[in-house]
Amino acid sequence: MVMSIPQRILVAPSGFKESLDAVEVAAAIAAGIRQVIPGVQVRSVPLADGGEGTAVALAAATGGRIVTREVTGPLGQKVSSHFAMLGGAAGRTAVVEMAAAAGLKLVPKDCRNPGLTSTRGVGELILAALDEGAERIIVGCGDSGTSDGGAGALRALGARIHGSNGEALEEGGQSLAKVEGIDLSTLDARLAACRIDLALNPFNVLCGPQGVARVFGPQKGATPEQVEVLSSGFDRWAAVLAAASGKSELDLRTGAGTGASGGLGAGLAAIGANLVPRLELLLDSGLAGIDLDACIADADLVVTAEGAIDFQTPRGKVPAEVAKRAQAAGVPVLAFAGSIGKDAHDVHAAGIDAISGIIPIPMDMDRAVAEGAMLLREATERTFRVLLLGSAISSRLGRLAA
Repeated sequence: MVMSIPQRILVAPSGFKESLDAVEVAAAIAAGIRQVIPGVQVRSVPLADGGEGTAVALAAATGGRIVTREVTGPLGQKVSSHFAMLGGAAGRTAVVEMAAAAGLKLVPKDCRNPGLTSTRGVGELILAALDEGAERIIVGCGDSGTSDGGAGALRALGARIHGSNGEALEEGGQSLAKVEGIDLSTLDARLAACRIDLALNPFNVLCGPQGVARVFGPQKGATPEQVEVLSSGFDRWAAVLAAASGKSELDLRTGAGTGASGGLGAGLAAIGANLVPRLELLLDSGLAGIDLDACIADADLVVTAEGAIDFQTPRGKVPAEVAKRAQAAGVPVLAFAGSIGKDAHDVHAAGIDAISGIIPIPMDMDRAVAEGAMLLREATERTFRVLLLGSAISSRLGRLAA
């Protein structure tokens, strides 16, 4: 059997956190492919997953515009932020990236303590979108640097959060264990007439053994002791939110997506926001102007990518979602990763046929992040040269057997 070289390649990656957005990842991969296979048809479909770059990507796809605002950053500092007002049929729809106001990238590495960081800036962006006339707000949940259950965002929107003596509590997740109540009657009145949809990973839940504090807290700088404090606080926060919302049907502890962005999902769900799987909301809705399934069906090979591929990847991460669709269409999938972690082999069952790490020699993380585009382009070249070698061997064996 003779192996042919793929002529139609779909590049459908997410971004590399703190290094490259999805557009930059797709460009680096495409450049590497074309270096090895000149003339090949490469279609780049960088996937907006709710994290960095989502607002810009959807503004471009719909002919919308980017609105810049100064908001409160995750450590209380003022940061320059932005959101999108979409164009075309999606007019009056705003896209807020929570990462643009409370992302991990905005927290210096020597200051990373998810017990202290706040989502207040996310609430401020939502208010700014309302000021622009938004009737629907999509909040992209990804690349967060917070674990406050959305308390900061709710404060910015007008909610009053208090302790046992009615006192206001400090910002950050470490105060959630002291919460006695929240008054939602003081929320900005415009929220009642605005639909809020959160684009998120539905596998992320607020509480329990797989709760967001235990799964993601260490990535945001939490010590084992802080993880337990945050986890206990989320249990209490879920009960307080459920009581204040008056919606007994809400499962704010383990409901799908409640743990998104350090619990922002639960906080905004309590005031009526919809928690929606991100690819369903950002792609399948047609907002991005992309039919991913049709693009996959037209390809000989799908190439996807993510900053880290590990045991979490099959749990709603972009490469696994792409691979699931490709597997259904019978199209092979190659995935590039900034790092390959624990139980990465689990992704093969999810439809990813091969993984390639991009770091060729030992190097510190700061250098890898800074040189991400070059490392990814070179890794793509190396991998596709191996693919060509396999094709040449297969062709030779085919001739000998003829």
